[in-house]
Amino acid sequence: MSRARLSALVRGARGRPAVLVEVIILLLGSLVFAYFHAAAGKSATAASANARVLQSVERALHIDTERTANAWLAGHPALIQPAVYYYRLYYAALLGVLLWVFIRHAEVYLRVRRTLVAMALLVLPVFWAVPMAPPRFALPGIVDIVAEHDLWGSHASRDLDNGQNHFSAMPSMHVGWSLWCAYAVWSALRAAHPRAALLSWVFPFVMTSVVLTTGNHYVLDVVGSGVLLAVSIGAVSVRSRLGSYLSRISG
Repeated sequence: MSRARLSALVRGARGRPAVLVEVIILLLGSLVFAYFHAAAGKSATAASANARVLQSVERALHIDTERTANAWLAGHPALIQPAVYYYRLYYAALLGVLLWVFIRHAEVYLRVRRTLVAMALLVLPVFWAVPMAPPRFALPGIVDIVAEHDLWGSHASRDLDNGQNHFSAMPSMHVGWSLWCAYAVWSALRAAHPRAALLSWVFPFVMTSVVLTTGNHYVLDVVGSGVLLAVSIGAVSVRSRLGSYLSRISG
C-alpha cells in the first residue's frame, strides 16, 4: 500500500474523516449497542404492564389502529412477503446510506454520523427504563405476520431465548433508523436537489406502515421514533455550537 493511501486511511482526505477510524468507531458502536440492547428490560411482566398503559393512552387519543392495520395486511397476502423483506432487510439501506454519504457528501457526513450515534446512545436508557411488549405479544387477535413468514425460519421472531430483546417496542428503531436514513439523504441533497431530497422521507413512511401492519409496533412507538431523531439532531447541534464556542475562546 502506498504512503498516500495509508495516510488517507489513517488521517482522512478531501474533507472526509479517516476511513480506518470511522470503521473502528462504527464497529465498536454497533457491538456496544447490540450488547446493551439485548440486555435491556427483559421482564415480560413489566413489558406487558407498560403495553397496557400505552394501549389505554392510544384508546383515549383514538389512535389505537393496530388491529385494523394488521387485519388489512393479513387480508392482502400478496403484500405480506414484501412487507417481511422490508422489515428484515432495512439494515442494508442503513449501511448503504452511511457509505453513500461518506463517499459522495463528506460535508454532511460527520453531522449525520454523530446523529446516528446519538440516537443509539439516547434510546438505550429508554429500553432499560420502559420495556414494552409489541402488539404481536400484547394485543389479542393480532396476527404475527413476520413470525409466520420470517426469512430466518418459521416463528424465529417469537423465540424469546434467541438472544434478542423482544420487549423494546418503544420507540420503534425500525422507524427510527429509517428516519435517520431519510434525514441523512435529505441533508445531503436538499441544497442541490430539494425535490429529490423530499423523496427520501418515503422510506420511513413505508416502514411505519410495515411495522404497524405486521403487528410489531404501536402508533405511539412511531411517534417516539420521531422524537428520538429530533432530540438527537438537537444534541448534535448543541455539541457543534459548544465545540465552536470553545475553539473561539481558546484561540
